[in-house]
Amino acid sequence: MANRLAGATSPYLLQHKDNPVDWWPWGEGAFDEARRRDVPVLISVGYAACHWCHVMAHESFEDESIAALLNDGFVAIKVDREERPDVDTVYMTATQAMTGQGGWPMTVFATPGGEPFFCGTYFPKQSFAHLLGSVTTAWREQRDEVLTQGAAVVQAVGGAQLVGGPTAPISADLLGAAMVALLKDHDQTYGGFGGAPKFPPHMNLLFLLRHHERTGSAEALETVRHTCEQMARGGLYDQLAGGFARYSVDATWTVPHFEKMLYDNALLLRVYTQLWRLTGDVIARRVADETAAFLLRDLGTGPGGLASALDADAAGVEGSTYAWTPAELVEALGEEDGRWAADLFRVTASGTFEHGKSVLVLARDIDEADPTLIARWQDVRQRLLTVRAARPQPARDDKVVAAWNGLAITALAEHGVLTGSAASRAAAVSLAGVLAVRHLVDGRLRRISRDGLAGEPAGVLEDYGCVAEAFLAVHQITADPRWPALAKQLLDVALDHFGTGQGGFYDTADDAEKLLTRPADPTDNATPSGASSVCAALVAYAALTGDTSYREAADTALATLGPLIEGHPRFAGYAATVAEAALAGPYEIAVATTDPSDPLAEAAFRHAPGGSVVVVGEPDRPGVPLLADRPLLDGRATAYVCRGFFCERPVTTPADLLTRLAK
Repeated sequence: MANRLAGATSPYLLQHKDNPVDWWPWGEGAFDEARRRDVPVLISVGYAACHWCHVMAHESFEDESIAALLNDGFVAIKVDREERPDVDTVYMTATQAMTGQGGWPMTVFATPGGEPFFCGTYFPKQSFAHLLGSVTTAWREQRDEVLTQGAAVVQAVGGAQLVGGPTAPISADLLGAAMVALLKDHDQTYGGFGGAPKFPPHMNLLFLLRHHERTGSAEALETVRHTCEQMARGGLYDQLAGGFARYSVDATWTVPHFEKMLYDNALLLRVYTQLWRLTGDVIARRVADETAAFLLRDLGTGPGGLASALDADAAGVEGSTYAWTPAELVEALGEEDGRWAADLFRVTASGTFEHGKSVLVLARDIDEADPTLIARWQDVRQRLLTVRAARPQPARDDKVVAAWNGLAITALAEHGVLTGSAASRAAAVSLAGVLAVRHLVDGRLRRISRDGLAGEPAGVLEDYGCVAEAFLAVHQITADPRWPALAKQLLDVALDHFGTGQGGFYDTADDAEKLLTRPADPTDNATPSGASSVCAALVAYAALTGDTSYREAADTALATLGPLIEGHPRFAGYAATVAEAALAGPYEIAVATTDPSDPLAEAAFRHAPGGSVVVVGEPDRPGVPLLADRPLLDGRATAYVCRGFFCERPVTTPADLLTRLAK
């Protein structure tokens, strides 16, 4: 037995390095070994913060008897889905085609050529042992049927990834219909869309905010406000340290699945920041500030970059860090404050979670209470957090994923410039520097880094889109010409190496490792699709530079996403968000000034509709096209408002600027 994971960089693979299973990392060597031995392949896909991945590992992969079955009859391959989303997409498509559903851990049995013939997710130990025996027997005695099944699955996977389908140009009617369809699924009581399990619908909320700004829809704005308030008061949100869990197992946001993912918190930071910008909502501002602090405090890594996740488990028990009993609150705070906290956080003797414990929720409105009450609440939070810090803590997946750091950079840039947070603003610039230096290698992106070193996996389309959008966000808060130049480099790679030739995009480059099929998934799921994120960057880059060829590419690509927005808006949230910006113009705002803190600059950022581009700096700053030929009027800071490459007369006061933006 020779487990080959000890040299891996992935924290998920390293979790399995001491298993008795003879694991291989993904690579041609594993398939060559399967051909040599004439045995099938087990492809096990998961990620470090996945609770049920841990359960299957403890039950099966750490068990000597299961390991013996695997080692004798299979070549076992372990894949980190976050490092290799391309591999994950191909086999998830196969799993969904065979079973009608998917999830992680994903368990795929394949031929030595990689063709899947049996797929599933989590299997209990006894079921898994029986399955291993059945697959081994089928491989030996029913080889022709197995190969026929594999060929059929490959054909189904290829069909699911076909490109060049119908298109629908973006229009006001299309986006209006998408909003109506989306709001039909809105939970009027608890917010969000659909029932349990309930995921934070960050991209749908961004779409609704932009739709409200363009159309004035009060219903769209109220849906966002209501959902954000319900999530922030629920157990989905960490009431002590900030930050959101991956999803709620119920429809009321009470009990979360406890892992905290970088991408969720980055996207939710944007939602709460933009909601506060539009409404001044006190809860939205607090949650935005706390989420930004969570990102930098709990996910920041020593070498730079943000870690990808905190685990759902601590000391092998899901949620053990976060749940409380009334007695534990009294022990931590004393009798009076303990009982007060139990009432405030709805901690009861019966509990809302396992073993009679409760997940903290905010049972009543306190953000605008009497200052004395607010001070007590904040004191209790801090004392409980101190006690909680002494408990076993969740493990952290400290790999740095390019796309997800890109999402965080954009969110931190927006939070920093809108709220005046120097920490968020500085972090956005610093993190962008990390990606530019560490992840951009010979003109191409690497998807991950860890301990300051770039990993081997090549960047996929979402990396190029999210990082390009992030570089453009940093350009807007710095006016540094370095960032649009780097964004152009990434967008040119996306257009040249990922394009389908019909306006859309594949998820992998034309010179990437060849898989069963070349994935091209346009849906926005946990994160923006590669296509949506590239469209966002193309629209912003065209607006910042005036290069209409990039806008033409964006419009063509958005048309390929139009049918998805029209037919399945819940799975096209970011595409619709970008489409709103494109339909609105977007606004291009240049503030020529020698003083970046001028009130005119603050007004431009604060009141620019979502999706706008804003640059503040000295007139004719080299390398910054939006500031070219933008003189100061009468020596005063001057704002130039353009839209669709057509400019209004310049203004010099915040009031006049707001009038321009209200048109």
